[in-house]
Amino acid sequence: MVIIFLARYDDAMKATQCIFILGLLVSACGDGAKPDINDNSSGNPATAPVDYLGAVNKGRKKGISQAGLLQVNSALSTFQASESRPAKSLQELIAARYLRALPELPLGMKWQYNPQTGKASIVPAQ
Repeated sequence: MVIIFLARYDDAMKATQCIFILGLLVSACGDGAKPDINDNSSGNPATAPVDYLGAVNKGRKKGISQAGLLQVNSALSTFQASESRPAKSLQELIAARYLRALPELPLGMKWQYNPQTGKASIVPAQ
């Protein structure tokens, strides 16, 4: 009697395991969401080194731009605090020796200055 019970229990466990594995396979093979691929990646493992270098270069350009922007806006703030007025142009900062020169920007970018707000920004060159 005990042997028959154990044999049925073993068959039930095997059936449960088979159903569980089948469920996993079906759920894994379904149309899931596409992986989140940003504009730095093609999603192809063969092009991963190129994608990586592109992302590094993009980050480098952004870092250079942000550092230059921080430097110029800091000089603009200092100028406004000292002179009690915003600078008329970015060149006035150089003439008044608040900056030696405008920081260089990555290729394809240029400085833009708004004398009303006294803030500089970086925009794509056209």
